[in-house]
Formats: sequence, structure tokens, C-alpha cells
Amino acid sequence: MQNSAVFVPHFHWDREWYEPFQVFRHRLVAALDTVLETAEANPDFRFTVDGQMAAIEDYLEMRPENRDRVVALVADGRLAIGPWLILLDEFLCSGETIVRNLQMGWAAAADLGGPMPVGYLPDMFGHVAQMPQILARAGIRHAALWRGVPGSVGGHAFRWRAPDGSEVRTEFLFDGYDNGLDVLLVPDHIRRALGEYAEMTAERWGDDPVLAMAGTDHNAPDPQLATWLRRASSDELTITIATLDEYIREHVRDEVSALVTGELRSHVRGNILPGVLSVRLALKQRMAVAERTIDHAERVNALWSRRDDSPFLMLAWHKIIESSAHDSVVGSGTDETSDQVEARLAEATHAARAVRDAALAEPAALVPSDGYLVANPLPFPRTALAEVDVVAPSEGTVLVATAADGSAHPVQLISQAATVLSDEHMDASQLERVLRRIHRRELFGRLIDHYELTPGSLVFHLAEVPTSGPFDLLILRREVAAAAAEHPGEWRVLTLEEARATALVSLDVPASGLASFRVEPSDRTAAHSTTFAPATATARALSNGLVEVAIAADGTLDVAGADGTALHGVGRLIDGGDRGDSYNYAPPAQDVLVSEPTEVTVELLENGPLRSRMRVTRVYAWPAALSSERDVRSSQTVPTPVQTLVEVRAGEPFVRVSTSFLNQSADHRLRFHVPLPEPAAVSASAGQFAVTERGLTAEGGWGEYPIPTFPASSFVSAGAANVLLDHATEYELVGGGSELAITLLRAIGSISVNIHPLRDEPAASEIPAPGAQDLGVRIENRFAVVPSATGWQGANVVALAEEFRNDVLVARGTAPAEGHLPPDATGVQVDGADILVSSIRRVADDDRGFGTEVRLVAMSDTGSTVRMTGAFTEVTTVDLLGRPLSTTPAMGGLELALGPWEIRTVVVR
Repeated sequence: MQNSAVFVPHFHWDREWYEPFQVFRHRLVAALDTVLETAEANPDFRFTVDGQMAAIEDYLEMRPENRDRVVALVADGRLAIGPWLILLDEFLCSGETIVRNLQMGWAAAADLGGPMPVGYLPDMFGHVAQMPQILARAGIRHAALWRGVPGSVGGHAFRWRAPDGSEVRTEFLFDGYDNGLDVLLVPDHIRRALGEYAEMTAERWGDDPVLAMAGTDHNAPDPQLATWLRRASSDELTITIATLDEYIREHVRDEVSALVTGELRSHVRGNILPGVLSVRLALKQRMAVAERTIDHAERVNALWSRRDDSPFLMLAWHKIIESSAHDSVVGSGTDETSDQVEARLAEATHAARAVRDAALAEPAALVPSDGYLVANPLPFPRTALAEVDVVAPSEGTVLVATAADGSAHPVQLISQAATVLSDEHMDASQLERVLRRIHRRELFGRLIDHYELTPGSLVFHLAEVPTSGPFDLLILRREVAAAAAEHPGEWRVLTLEEARATALVSLDVPASGLASFRVEPSDRTAAHSTTFAPATATARALSNGLVEVAIAADGTLDVAGADGTALHGVGRLIDGGDRGDSYNYAPPAQDVLVSEPTEVTVELLENGPLRSRMRVTRVYAWPAALSSERDVRSSQTVPTPVQTLVEVRAGEPFVRVSTSFLNQSADHRLRFHVPLPEPAAVSASAGQFAVTERGLTAEGGWGEYPIPTFPASSFVSAGAANVLLDHATEYELVGGGSELAITLLRAIGSISVNIHPLRDEPAASEIPAPGAQDLGVRIENRFAVVPSATGWQGANVVALAEEFRNDVLVARGTAPAEGHLPPDATGVQVDGADILVSSIRRVADDDRGFGTEVRLVAMSDTGSTVRMTGAFTEVTTVDLLGRPLSTTPAMGGLELALGPWEIRTVVVR
């Protein structure tokens, strides 16, 4: 039996969950007040603040007068803070968000005296494969966690290895982060209870002392805790109070033999609650949009703007990271909480969008106002489509896009706008009211080019770029007043816009670079064709020479790739009941699966040459809800049309697919199926700096059925099918590996249910969450399908996923019209196989000034040689906290050898 134990007083603080943030913060302030008072009254007391600085920031915002008290306790080693800003859900945000979370938490803790150098991850619903490398490259040697550890770990610690080989010693909280509480239930019997616990778990501890985590959710420890423990300590069983950092540094062996490699998603010692991957779809989509928008903002701000907008970017990042909390973006909170998270992510997007647009406005000021600027956020050159608004050509006139070098590029018209914006009849005495609509020269969002004033008639001609010279509103007012007085009675006021059209333009854009063009009429011989085969369409088929799509009679897709690989029945929709909750899916006992539509229609929308589109509408009879006992799907059905937009673009080796429907059913799960030519025993999905392989099963145990639904962020691959994703989602290989199923919607009505067929214990209270049913909400998902017999690496899916997720950015020029287009400009270019560029941003150093930080990831098990070029003369390799490691000269070019799955961060100047 053990003869020593270390108690770590702490709390676990869910910033928002079954109550919204401000309600929980009110409790937090009271709890931390108690912690400070207890620590100051008792020198033996230690406290670990849950590994996240958000709790300290939220507290000090309400108690700024207590900052010095916090600093004093941190300096004395009795209050452990950081290293994270917030305890995140690792699978529902990007790898870059994880890094920024650690950076911001570390910096905030450093301002108060220093962070706890432990990767404390107590309550996440599983852990990503690259977490050990992220921690190690920030100089953190230890982690501590609970959920997801496989059954092969028999002790209380293991070596956790990332795919690149990085390792951290990891303390396994095998009984949860509250294992010390049962020992403390009766203060007078702590010695006996602790002795029994130590004996019961002796095989876990070996020669190390028992770790007793003395804390739970949303409560400070009892102020008498230290007194109780002093009284219980004896020569036979010595008790020490420590922070988690002190326990790891001073009380346990540094070397352990057990080794675990990669992600931690086992159910064997704790619930990992996989249903959070698919509940409340809007939160997952808003997270993806916010992350993508701030990424673009940082890139264009660093490369093309003279402004330092870091305060806005920091604000946006803070809100994104707050929203990544493991009870926030997961959607396991109340409707109030989820609404607040959604609004916070929207606000982050707004701040980032402002920076992005301001940065683009600077180079756009060099482009004539009859032209457009195109910015490529990706660090490799590409041919991309830009969608712009143009003057509609007259019948028989061909439009081309002329680039800065004089080359002509194809244009596809896809729609034409009405030219009559208003046609009104009014008395002459009312004409002054019409003039109030005009703001200087703007009317109805356009600019007045000229006007015609004749007796009884006033006609405005609007244009996006006026060509008729100056406009004087005061003169117009005088003329209209005089005409109205001279010609009383009825007048006609007509507002006409020049004929406008929406056009697609195919343009070559440099790496991280800028290009510009203007659309103008040309004779047919001047418009050359694109270097790619055109996108074409027939009544039920699309093609571009690289991928072919045929619409089957049931509305599914037959997709063939350039190598002849064919996928049949893509997009089969299967809807089933869900009697689970926000944490876990569960089928009703008497489920009804709906897979066949009652009606199918196909409509051709666009027929190339740059883009071809079809809309497939399938109507399904989905049960309206579950019965009152929740184990039978209703016999009442709701006819639900599901629209599927199918699209191919010239030059793309994949078919884009978007689904959309108005959800009118409750308690159900809808999945998009991709049948495979041959059954697959393994899938691979990309996210958080790695591509992770998984089988057909999950390791079970504890009290949770190991349903093999897994997370994916940018793509998922199985057999000959590769699916590019817009946002984090869940997938499963079903039918013995014969089909890949991607969840489009999981509609449920409770945070948790008390009796769950696939989980023994409640995950929370049974609190209604009607908003999680998404009733009356239009559900939209988009992805792309790449057929390939060579798998994700052979098909270059890492790069294709980046192209799919990151459209070029387009801005209207603001220089005087008809001037010269500026030459194309290249930013930072990165060349290398299976290389992900996670971030390009401006950074500042007190001694060296501004630089451009680039984070690179080798997304393969063989590594890659990377060539980076740009306007720089030196490169500094830094760790994940931005601390310099080495500096070498680099005159505009740099070659780096990245090991398998390596994350490398460099700053160029």
C-alpha cells in the first residue's frame, strides 16, 4: 500500500454550459474570492486554476483590485495558472487555433508571474494526435488528462508520442479530475478512506505517491481542506498539498515505460461523448468561417498592408478561442449558451473581415474602378474563378477579362439583373421626397451617372462607375423645384440601372499574390480558351475532362475521376431517428430508416465553359418526430424537398456538392453516403496538423457504447473516395466498410437524457434544448468528392482541400477608371509535396521590428523538402511560442527539410 499522497486543490470551470457565461461568471467570482482568502490565510494551501487563463481574466475583469493578490500567490508558487487561454475541444477547431490558444494563455499567465508548464487537458472529449508535438515545441514536457486513454495503459502515467516522434510525459487521471473528492466526503475519516483508495488503486501508482485531485466543477475547495489534511496525515500515510506542477516536478518519476502514439479516443476509462461532433451544426460552420476569415485577414494584412491591425486580430482570436471551449462549440449547452457562442463567433468574423477588407483596399487603390483586384490567400499559384458584377453586353457581344499583361481570359455570364429599379407615379408636390433618397451621388446603392428631366418625367440613370462627369445635387434640386412648379399634376419617376450581369472570370493568380483584370467587350477571335478543358453539361451529366458526373434516376451521382476510378450512388441520403442527446447519438428501439425519395427532378442551371451546374431536388417523407416514449418514430411524415447543387469547374479534379433543405422534423439524424467500389477497412481524416487513420471499430469500456463515428476537419478518405470538407464534422464507415457516411444533421431536444441506451450515466442534467432540433432552420452543407485509386496522397488531397476551402478574395478597384492595371505581385510562395501552410502573419520584435511568420506542416509520414521564396533576406526559426531558435541568411529563397508530420515555424525579414 502507498505511504504517501499528494492532494491538488483545484476546480474545473466550464465557462458556459447549462447556464450562460455571465451566470457562471457570477459563481466564478465568488469561488475565486474564496480561493484567494483561503490561500492568504493558510500558507500550506495550494490551488491549480484548471489550466486556463480565461477563468483568471474573467475574474479580474470583475475584481481588478485583486490583481496584485493573484500576482503575489503566483510568485509564491501557491497559485498555478495557465498555460491555456481556455480548455478547448481539440477536434472542433483548427490546429492553428490550438496553437493560438496556448500562445495567448501563456502570454496572459506570464503577465501575472508565469504559467504552469503542464499541458493540463482534464475534460476534453478525446485528444488530437499532434498535441504532444504542440506542447513539446512550446517547451512543455508534461501533460495531464483523463478521457480517451487506451486500455493498454495500466499505470498512472505514460509517454504520449505525436506522429512526428515528439513525446510528453502524461499524467493519466484514470479516475477523473475529481478522484480525491470521495476521500474527503467525511473529514474525520479521510485517513481511512485514503488508505482504502490507495490500496484499491495500488497497481496504478507503483512507487509513486497517490495523486488526489481535490476539486470538481464550479466550486472552490472547502476553506478547511488544509486543516483536514494536516489532521489526517500520519507517519503511515503522509499527505502533501501541491499544485499539479509541483506534483509532477517533485513527487513522481520522470521516466515511464508505457507508450501511446497518436490520438486518444478510447472509451475504456471515460466517456468521450462523440455525438458533440454533429449536434448544433451552425456552431461548427460558424467556427470554420471565423477561422478562415481571420486566416485570410492575417495573410493579406501581413503581405499587402502597411497597417498594423493586431488589436483587431487579437480581439477576433480571443473570441474564437473562447468559443472553442469544450462546452461551447460542441453545442452541449442550453439554447442561451449556444446563441451566445454563435454570436461571439460572428463577432470574431466581423472583426477579422474588417481587417481583411481594409488590407485589400490598399492594393485595390491602385486598380482602376472599372477593374477588379484578386488576392490569392494560398501560398502557391493557382487558376481560380472570380465572380464579379459587370455591365451586361449587348446581344452578340463577347466579353473577355483582360489582365495586366494584356492577356485575355474567358468570361462566363451566369445571370443578368433587372434594369428598372423603380417606376413610380406621384404628384409634382411629392418630387422633393424622391430627392431625399439621394446621398450626394448615391441612389439605391449605385451612383447617378446622369438624369433626364422633362415635363412630367424624371429619369435617373445609375451606374456602378459614372462616366458622365460631375453631379451636383443642389443644381438638381433647383431644376426639379422649378419643373414641379411649372408643371403641376402627375409625374413619372423612373430609376434605371445600366444593364448588369454576374460574370465568372478565370484568372491566374500568383502565390499569396495579387492580380487584376477588367471585363470588356471583344470580337470573338480575341477571346482565347482556358488552358483547361471546358466545363460542359448535358441534360443529366457534367464534365470537365478531369471528372465526370452523371445523375442517376434516384438523384444520386455517379462520379468518375481522370484515372477511371468510378463511384456510384454518391449522395444517397439516409435519415433515421435519434433518441439521444447533445453528447451521444442513439437510435430508437423501433427505428425507421428513410433512404428513397418519393420524387426526383433535375434542372440544368449553367453550361460552362468555366462552370457547369445542376440542381437535383429529391423529396423525402421523413417522420415528424419520435413518439412520447421516444422509442418509436412517428407515423406522421413531413414531405421535405432536399436540393443538391452539383458543380464542376474547369481545371478542378473534383465535383462540388451542396445540400440544402428546410428541416421540419425533430429527433433524427441525416447522413450523406458515398458507396465505395470495394469495402475499406481503414479511413483517414485530416485535421489539427495530421491525417489520422482509423479502423471500423472503437475501443469500448467504461459506460459508453463505442460507436465508431470519428471527427474530420478538412477531408476524409476511404478506399477510392476522398471527400473535401467545409467544416469539422463526423463520419463513419458503415456496412462493413462498404460506404462512407457523413453526418449532415443531428437534431435532438435535450442537453443530456437520464436514460440513454448507449451511455450508462447521464452526461449532464436532463435540460431541454429545443434549439438543438433546428426546426424551421435551413440546413446547408457543402463538400467535394475526389475519386482516386491512389488514395489521398496520390490524389494530392491536402492541396485540393485548401483550394476547395479557400476561394480567392475579390475587391473592386478604386483608382480613376480606364487607367493602367498594376502588374501582378507575388507574396510568399511555398512549394513542397503534402505541405500545409497553417498561418502567414505579421509579427513584431522589440529589437528587430516587423517580420512575417510562416507556419509549415509536413502532412505525410515521409516528410517533405520545402522551398519558400519571397522578398526576404533572413529567416529565423522559432518555437510555437515565438521564441527564436536560430537565424540564417536567405536572399529571397529558403529550402527546408521537414521530417514526417513536423510542424515548423519561421519568421522571414
